[in-house]
Amino acid sequence: MASNPAAGVTCQANGGKVSGSGRSRRHRSESESDVGPTVKSLSRLCSRDEDERAAALEELSQGVVSTLGLDRRGSARLGKDTLLHLLRLSRSCPLEDVRGRATKLLRTAQEQGVEVPRALATGPSAFIHAKQMLKEGPDQDILIESFLSLGRVDHVTMVMALHPAYLSCFLRTQHALLELDGPLPRHWRHYIAVTAAARHHCSYLVQQHSAGFLEAGGEESWLSGLEHAPTKLRSLQTLNKLLAHRPWLITQQHIEELVCPGAEPRWSLAELIHAVVLMAQAHSLCSFVWGCGLNPEPDHIGGYTFQPPSPGHLPRSPHSPHSPASEDCRQELVDGAMEVEVLMKRMVELQQQQEEEECTQEEMVTRFERERSESIPTAVVRGAPPDLVLRLVEDPEFRYEDFAPRGEQSPPTMRAQDYSWEDHGFSLVNRLLPDMGQLLDEKFQVVSNLTYNRMAMHEGVDTHTLRKALWNYIHCLYGIRYDDYDYGGVNVLLERSLKVFVKTMACHPEQTTARIYHAFWRHFRHSEKVHANLIVMEARLQAALLYTLRAITHYMR
Repeated sequence: MASNPAAGVTCQANGGKVSGSGRSRRHRSESESDVGPTVKSLSRLCSRDEDERAAALEELSQGVVSTLGLDRRGSARLGKDTLLHLLRLSRSCPLEDVRGRATKLLRTAQEQGVEVPRALATGPSAFIHAKQMLKEGPDQDILIESFLSLGRVDHVTMVMALHPAYLSCFLRTQHALLELDGPLPRHWRHYIAVTAAARHHCSYLVQQHSAGFLEAGGEESWLSGLEHAPTKLRSLQTLNKLLAHRPWLITQQHIEELVCPGAEPRWSLAELIHAVVLMAQAHSLCSFVWGCGLNPEPDHIGGYTFQPPSPGHLPRSPHSPHSPASEDCRQELVDGAMEVEVLMKRMVELQQQQEEEECTQEEMVTRFERERSESIPTAVVRGAPPDLVLRLVEDPEFRYEDFAPRGEQSPPTMRAQDYSWEDHGFSLVNRLLPDMGQLLDEKFQVVSNLTYNRMAMHEGVDTHTLRKALWNYIHCLYGIRYDDYDYGGVNVLLERSLKVFVKTMACHPEQTTARIYHAFWRHFRHSEKVHANLIVMEARLQAALLYTLRAITHYMR
């Protein structure tokens, strides 16, 4: 699966000889210092000044040449970190000159007998072929801006760039949460995100935030297990698991245990809000990572290997569910086109019906309960998560359970009219963590209103009713009801395969598979499926925040 380290990958970093090429390969031991271009010279590649960037490229080239010993005898070998940095630049840098130079330097190193890494995947997603990603056109300007600002363009950014308006909001929020002034130290923020991502076995985000944690000065021992982290951080783990899997169980008591005078160690409300948003954001981002089938980064465990490719080997790429020559494929395309026509017709009919008919409140509640208790099977048997994830999870058996299992007493429904983001949550977050409420609200607004007025092969389509049905269905799964929404529309617009995908992604994203992804909206663009992923991600985030913020509000009264 996308974020798990690839089974059987061995990274030869021991300086030994490897067979296959017929000659000795040089590679550095991880215990040796990384000799090569400095961090400063590499960071200058992100300069907005073209002349400085050109000078940095030249310095990078000279550094590699010097290290390889092409200009003198007896020089040091090229370090693993530098090789992986060059691999990442060669695969994902949106600046053609930087990408081309990194590729050339890796080739030069290989020609000099250095064992160089190669990426195991052809693109950012295991579900979307790299050529299809290019065809649908990620916004290059925002990718360049991301590289110049952050020093890298990761797979999350590449896929989100299909929707640049949303990506801009997302990057601003991430930057504020992780980098700007706030109540929590920077390395704590990354560690909290690490433990949140571990709940969903998301080694992609665990590795990403582990790197951020170490760069911010965090102690490496904390990553070997929760028991090595400070007591104050460990005290968050009950809230972490509830936020990730069953946020409706969060109560005022959970808040009191962390912030009351006498709580040891005590969290301030500002610190707690910061931690809650970090955890909820990481949980929802896990849904996106799994839901889009993101591959490990080229410099992540599972994203590269130093082994040469076997004869006839092709890089890992998404499996197409269709064969162009197949009769079944042609029939599927016809069926898919018909599904689009049926959905469009239903959207028009539903809009007319809602304008002409007025349901009683009792009928609205009945339709909500029917939707909430519908049985949607999602369980898939998976292997155990990698150790780098499992050692950071407390109570790993605690998982998602349906809010309202059929035949069982369910918790009280949260009525949006009683506690909503607009009327309650927004102001509380902004009060305790200035500007964060505004950033989150902008993200919610952008994803809710995002539309290109098209659907599959059709242009000029109003997709409002479909987007609203998706958002409200996810909140329904989390036990949140809107009194003024007719949930009969959910059943009309969301066919079963889409419900399976949405529920899997929102409730236990680590169970998402390529089969589930390809089964729904078979005739839609991948960018439209990514749009659906963004709606699921943000609706889930808001639902989890609402339950926690309501508990904090009750504590503050």
